[in-house]
Amino acid sequence: MVLFKKRKKKNNLLKKTDQTQVEGPLIFSDMNDNLTYIKNHLNHTADLKIQTIRNGDFETAIVFIETLVDKELIQDKIIDPLFQLKSFKDREDIATVINLETISCSNLSQAVNDLINGNTLLFVSTRAYAFSVNTQKFGNRSITEPSSEKVVRGAHDGFIESLGVNIQLIRKRILNPNLTVKYFSVGKETKTKVALLYMNQLANTYLITEIERRIDSISTDFIMPSSYLEELIEDSSFSPFPQMLNTERPDRTMANLLEGRVVLLVDNTPTALILPVTFFSFYQSPDDYNSRFFLGTFFRIVRLLSFSLAVGLPSLYIAIIAFHYEVLPDQLILPVKSSVENIPFPPLLEALIMLITIELIQEAGIRLPTTIGQTIGIVGGLVIGDAVVSAGLISNTMLVVVAITAISSFVVPSTEMSGSMRIIRFPFMLAAATMGFIGIVFCFMVILIHLCKLESFGTPYFAPLTPLRITDFKDSILRLPIWKLNNRPLDPHPQQLKQQSNSRDWGKDDEK
Repeated sequence: MVLFKKRKKKNNLLKKTDQTQVEGPLIFSDMNDNLTYIKNHLNHTADLKIQTIRNGDFETAIVFIETLVDKELIQDKIIDPLFQLKSFKDREDIATVINLETISCSNLSQAVNDLINGNTLLFVSTRAYAFSVNTQKFGNRSITEPSSEKVVRGAHDGFIESLGVNIQLIRKRILNPNLTVKYFSVGKETKTKVALLYMNQLANTYLITEIERRIDSISTDFIMPSSYLEELIEDSSFSPFPQMLNTERPDRTMANLLEGRVVLLVDNTPTALILPVTFFSFYQSPDDYNSRFFLGTFFRIVRLLSFSLAVGLPSLYIAIIAFHYEVLPDQLILPVKSSVENIPFPPLLEALIMLITIELIQEAGIRLPTTIGQTIGIVGGLVIGDAVVSAGLISNTMLVVVAITAISSFVVPSTEMSGSMRIIRFPFMLAAATMGFIGIVFCFMVILIHLCKLESFGTPYFAPLTPLRITDFKDSILRLPIWKLNNRPLDPHPQQLKQQSNSRDWGKDDEK
């Protein structure tokens, strides 16, 4: 099985500049030398705090960055136990009295990194070692349902900006030791923590190796949201179609992990990246599985039809009005003719004016506060639509076409795919205005060829249509009953294809 294309030798020799940490000097026996080193390397920052405690014959320095730590935790779990320590012989005496995760620092470079991560350091006078205690402060928001991925039935929790909490939400759903987590530090300046999650005996090993290789090859100063990571490791950055599925739902993430896919989580980002994916993955919703399969299949087909409407309906209208009037039924010729005959603009300019206006209203609704944004969206759409028709600038038919197009764009459960649809329709409109139906067919062929050629981490993007896999239709274009989904999809190349046995064997006993 070949998952990834062979690359030239020079592409495999990726330079990992600044990826390895240079070890600093070892811990000094003089406590003041250690404190001086830390102050200098943190540029004497104002939020670096040092508290000295003398107990008997030994002296301990407690070092922390106050903006990153929980001071009550330091008081209760470090300072108070140290005051109760009567004697001190070796490092085990301090380690036993502190009721937190205590790690011995091997060098001062590690000590500085631990400080930046929210740990508290303990230096002991005349001792050449230090302790690092996890006292990180968590100021996380509450777990709520993602506003962009609401469901009627099912779980109503979502990821937040804490990487640890997000992994916990997944582990609560997958109580399996095969769930594996690997951490990476990305960004020379920010050192952002990235987590790679997969099922050990299920996910394809070649896929995991390739993802690790791409992450290790990243050489950048910072990674902010997960979209930065997505652009740095995806196969084709210039494709209008997203090659990773973004979600804020733990249940959706769990389902993809159990299909053999891989998940990437970035600290301080409430979004999971799921890969590899196909074109049809973006049209699936958790509600498809929370309702009966008749409804799930119907709504999934409706979403797929919305792609054709959102991309092709404006261009189809432009081509008919500009070139192919004869395809209209006799009953529609007079109403359409009376609607467009007094309009001063050609159909292409009409569509561009209305679609750009809708984009402006949408952007304004997103940027404004929630209450004002809803008002702008409703009132702005109604007022502008009625005004342009009354002024004779836009035809009634064009207004209906643009409204249906806008609604079709928002049917897709993925905002990334929705944005792709909104971009693609503009070349279709331009081709329809210049060549009519021939231009539409030409654009359609270009998009189809691109979809067939595109890959997501070695997986054909347009599977199961190309390559044709009839067995995968049952949970991609359609949604058959759960008891029919005995095998996993083939597109992530899982190690174990079997997902379940026939779960309705009990029915055979009733037939007997």
